[in-house]
Amino acid sequence: MLRVLEGEAVSPPPVWLMRQAGRYLPEYRALRAKAGSFLDLCYTPSFATEVTLQPIRRFGFDASILFSDILVVPHALGLHLEYREGEGPVLQTVRTAQEVAALKTDRIEQQLAPVYETVANLAQQLPRETTLIGFAGAPWTVAAYMVEGRGGTDHENLIGWAWKDPQGFAALIGVLVDATARHLIAQIKAGAEVVQIFDSWSGAAPAALFQRWCVEPVAEIVRRVHAAAPGTPVIGFPRAGGSHIQNFAALTNVSAVGIDQFTSLEWARRQVPVTTALQGNLDPLLLEAGGPSLDIEIERILTAMAGAPHIFNLGHGIRQHTPIEHVTQLVERIRKGRGRGT
Repeated sequence: MLRVLEGEAVSPPPVWLMRQAGRYLPEYRALRAKAGSFLDLCYTPSFATEVTLQPIRRFGFDASILFSDILVVPHALGLHLEYREGEGPVLQTVRTAQEVAALKTDRIEQQLAPVYETVANLAQQLPRETTLIGFAGAPWTVAAYMVEGRGGTDHENLIGWAWKDPQGFAALIGVLVDATARHLIAQIKAGAEVVQIFDSWSGAAPAALFQRWCVEPVAEIVRRVHAAAPGTPVIGFPRAGGSHIQNFAALTNVSAVGIDQFTSLEWARRQVPVTTALQGNLDPLLLEAGGPSLDIEIERILTAMAGAPHIFNLGHGIRQHTPIEHVTQLVERIRKGRGRGT
């Protein structure tokens, strides 16, 4: 995977899946019940380490992504956070300059020390050939949760604030740029070899706002990461970024761009520099469905990316009810001829 992130085409390509440690695995569900709450699972290094290792043992993915959550950053900034069954994360809102000023910006590394302990554990326990990925949410996406209080909304408060009070909104984004860069750098110091920035709600940004709030903050985070840890690859995932991918790749200086299932890999390949890797973009619903269509689409993606730097992944996270045998089918199909089983 590290070779691909340096711009090399590797065949078969490395493979890992977003949310590969999660609810589709029975061993995850058992440990989740033992932990008591999702945050306890994230903040207990022994639990988070075990959860991260589970899919590596089952499938031998080429990369392992830290088990955590993008909302640990606003939680560390002092906001109340809870995960409600059937509802997902619910976060204390931030909608005024006074509430931005009240964020506790001096305690990121202290509050998130258990996360970095998990990273250090993984760096010791993962197979040497398995790349360790750390991650964080992009400022726009994390701001979406902070302003709206939850995911899955129409983001009218977020977008309205960005339009009506760009200076005030910039203060929130500035806090998140700093906190996110520090969080990623701490993960790298603990042993992460690669970091990914998830902009899960970038598709909600109006075209006129995308450059300022989805591209420039990520570019600044990448700059800070590279200043602190030269040579560390950064993967950017501007989900549903569509036509903005070209500027995102050119201006953020990421090593790879994640592509969702709604964007053509062939088109994306023409938009980014030849040395910038693409990651994606199998439809998670197709992985859940399985069958001959899954094999056909895997082959189509491999053919489309032949001779180009590519990391095989999904267009978004693996779905809860995905059968384990479909994941095995995926990995075996990609690796046929590599001489390496699962």
